[in-house]
Amino acid sequence: MTDVISSEDARFVSRLTRQSLALVLAGGRGSRLCELTDWRAKPAVAFGGKFRIIDFALSNCVNSGIRRIGVLTQYKAHSLIRHLVRGWSNLRSELGEFLEILPASQRVDEAWYKGTADAVYQNLDIIRTHRPEYVVVLGGDHVYKMDYGLMLAEHVSNQADVTVGCIEVPVGEASKAYGVAVIEEDGRIRDFEEKPEHPTPIPGQDELCLGSMGIYVFNTRFLYERLIGDADDPSSKHDFGGDIIPDCVQRYRTFAYRFRDAEGNRAYWRDVGTLDSYWSANMELVDVVPELNLYDQVWPILTDQAQLPPAKFVFDEDDGRRGQAIDSMVSGGCVLSGATVRRSLLFSNVRVEARTRLTETVALPDVTVGPECDIHRAILDRGCSVVAGTVIGRDHDADRARGFRVTPAGIVLVTPDMLGQQLHIFR
Repeated sequence: MTDVISSEDARFVSRLTRQSLALVLAGGRGSRLCELTDWRAKPAVAFGGKFRIIDFALSNCVNSGIRRIGVLTQYKAHSLIRHLVRGWSNLRSELGEFLEILPASQRVDEAWYKGTADAVYQNLDIIRTHRPEYVVVLGGDHVYKMDYGLMLAEHVSNQADVTVGCIEVPVGEASKAYGVAVIEEDGRIRDFEEKPEHPTPIPGQDELCLGSMGIYVFNTRFLYERLIGDADDPSSKHDFGGDIIPDCVQRYRTFAYRFRDAEGNRAYWRDVGTLDSYWSANMELVDVVPELNLYDQVWPILTDQAQLPPAKFVFDEDDGRRGQAIDSMVSGGCVLSGATVRRSLLFSNVRVEARTRLTETVALPDVTVGPECDIHRAILDRGCSVVAGTVIGRDHDADRARGFRVTPAGIVLVTPDMLGQQLHIFR
């Protein structure tokens, strides 16, 4: 396993992390996840059997020693806010620790958050009350483990004004989804473009370029100046990647922090922004030795979770009525009642009935699959109730005809609405 955190000694909890404030940008819809985000923000989408996507950024903060955190919300945030209140309200206020929810509330004018930079700008008054020395700006919609203390230490060592977290990505992907940094030997960024048509590759690695992870470390006073200046610029889109960072590269000390694992290789980091990448990242977890180790006790991923009984597998009969799961992850509260599950990931409280087969399927919480079903390479959204005898994923034309979404990679998304069932809109 190649987690970036491999031992207690790797953790860099220091004055730098204790005097930092983390701001997690969690207001986006994540439209490329289609109906999966019709009723929830992307950071609130379930991942990995029992977590939400935002849990990874928040766990990284806590494990790094950054325990002053603000979460900026906007789009359909009820599910996300409820998760934060239930799962992340146990920080010790008497020690100066907190997680504050900062919803779009027209604090500056009558506009909602107009971009990532504007979201932070509209909360400058709140940031000032905490008087941080450094501000760590994070996205709430990526899956990874990272010690932000190491990035802060490099930021200070470089005497940087701003440091951009970067990771190697294929050139073909960068033009669609990443800001691309071109750096000097000392790590200083000499050019930065947001989703360039022709990304500049890393010297000696023509197939890779240095993509921005959407993670930034700012000196606090410097951040204030840049955000105020950006707010006064009528031509700006008020975005960190599109406006703030390119301007900083041209005028100030802007450095790249290259995210690596303990062995110096490209660390695990997944942008689960499409249905195909979301399904793939979940499926990776059922590998014998997955890149992302969820069983790591040194750098645990924390979350809110229901109190549920252990998973249960019942019946073992010769006619195929056998409760079993092979190469799969099955969460608490699940019951496999004479069903066979292969290479799949079942979230909490999933029930699968007799002689049903699930293969390469991600079933979110509270899904019920009736008897005699055959479901292959699918994502079943929370609360789906699949009736007896249903076949999904074997004939994509039939899947589309029934209103299911079929992705370019052949993954079938099924939601309660597509099944004609009442939506669990706040879940």
